[in-house]
Amino acid sequence: MTETRGLARLANEAWEAMFRAQATLAQEFEFSGDWGGFPPREYGVLYALADAEDGLRITDLIDDVLLTQAGVSRLVARLEKRGLVERLADPDDGRACRIVLTSEGRDVQRRLGRAHARHVTTAMTRALTRSQLTTLRDLGKALAAAAPSASSQHSKPDSRNVA
Repeated sequence: MTETRGLARLANEAWEAMFRAQATLAQEFEFSGDWGGFPPREYGVLYALADAEDGLRITDLIDDVLLTQAGVSRLVARLEKRGLVERLADPDDGRACRIVLTSEGRDVQRRLGRAHARHVTTAMTRALTRSQLTTLRDLGKALAAAAPSASSQHSKPDSRNVA
C-alpha cells in the first residue's frame, strides 16, 4: 500500500512540475515572444496547418491545438478574415470543409515560426542539456500517445487555457 501511495505522490509531483514548467514557459513566450501582432493561439492554428498540404478539418485542428470546437472555429474565422486561411470543400465529405493556409498564411507562419523557434531554443537550452532535451521529448511523446484524443473529450474543459 505504501508503494502505491509513493507512486501516486511521485506521479502528482511530476505532473505539477511539468505543468508549472509548461505554464511558465507559455507565459514567457506569450509576453516576450515576437508574434507580429498575432496571439499565440492563432499562430498555433497556422503551425498546425503548415504541414497539412490538403488542409485539416476543424475536428483535426481540435486535436492539434487542444481547444474546443467553438474556440477553433472562432480562430479560423479570424484567420480567414485576415486572408491567412481558406475553407475548401472536403472531397471525402460533402458536408465538411478543410482549412488550408493561403500563400500569405504560409509566409506569416514561417516568419513567426522562425522567431518562435529561436525563443524556444533559448528557453529550453538555458536549463537543459541535449540528453535531457531528448529525454523530455521522448517522455512528452509517450504521455501524449497514451492519452485519449482531445476531440473524444468534447464535454471536458480545455486545460490548456492557462497560457
